Amino acid sequence: MGEAIHRSMPEGPSRRRAAPPERTIIRFAGVERLTHWLIAADTFVLMVTGAVLYFPALSSRVSRRLIVENVHTVAGVVWPVILAIAYLGPWGAPLRGDVRRLAQIAPKEWQWFRASRRRWVQLGKFNPGQKLNAIFVLSFITVLFGTGLMLRFPSPFAVNQRTGATFVHDWLALALAVLVVGHMLFALAHREELWSMVTGRIDRRREEKMAPLWLDELEARENAKANSEG
Repeated sequence: MGEAIHRSMPEGPSRRRAAPPERTIIRFAGVERLTHWLIAADTFVLMVTGAVLYFPALSSRVSRRLIVENVHTVAGVVWPVILAIAYLGPWGAPLRGDVRRLAQIAPKEWQWFRASRRRWVQLGKFNPGQKLNAIFVLSFITVLFGTGLMLRFPSPFAVNQRTGATFVHDWLALALAVLVVGHMLFALAHREELWSMVTGRIDRRREEKMAPLWLDELEARENAKANSEG
């Protein structure tokens, strides 16, 4: 009888077991994944149409060059529109948080670029290489957008200004293509991170090793949420 009563009583704090942590954690929210793949598709269109417009061997195979020019222009305008909608909308909190992380490189993180010191640098959600890549891509896109507008609407600008804009636009487009190819190769070499941009989730044990500061950030946020609800 006493045993039955004992079993029916709720477990006290000392007997209650904490739920084991999930094997995977959310790395990218849905808005981030959708934004990434839309921008990737738009960048692909920009690169293909830009190559057709730039290289005579390709341009000669296209009968309607004006259509290619218009597609290139529209794709160039769509890029910042996608980013602005994803960033500024009420759904953009995860993206805004990641943008803040990407924009900040701590002084100690520069040691990460030295292979001999890399293991001693504790990282957050993104490593310094990813941060520099994001900074370069956003900077290049901004300049490409401005110079592209100058080339598309040349009337207000002098000849030397248009010539300079053409030079900058062409070389930055080439540099961006190199960055994009490097980004793709990096993604293929690190399948876990590539898959996280598809499913949104990543293995917790991997992040304990690769991004311990980010896990600390998540734990602090969960504790603060639990305390506020309690």
